Amino acid sequence: MTVRDISPRDFVARRAKGEDLTLLDVREDWEIQLAAVPTEVLHIPMGEVPGRLTELDPGKETVVICRSGGRSLEIARFLERQGFGAVYNLAGGILAWSRDIDPRITPY
Repeated sequence: MTVRDISPRDFVARRAKGEDLTLLDVREDWEIQLAAVPTEVLHIPMGEVPGRLTELDPGKETVVICRSGGRSLEIARFLERQGFGAVYNLAGGILAWSRDIDPRITPY
């Protein structure tokens, strides 16, 4: 199975239409403090995801975000291997979010 990408704009548009998507932020605490996503998010640092799978619903669409898209892609692939059916990688991560959605978010 191949993880699908979703752009920040598509994610925001789907949320605005009322779609129930989980946004899983796998960045470290210090990264969240530098550049937080201004929307409902579940924060589980990348290294903690395997031990905290019960906090995620495998039947719900899950979008994974990190700084630029690399770590989130790894975690999205991991979630697919664990049986999660609808997993997306937020293309470009928080850097794309800052560029395309909210320039008040400081790139780092």
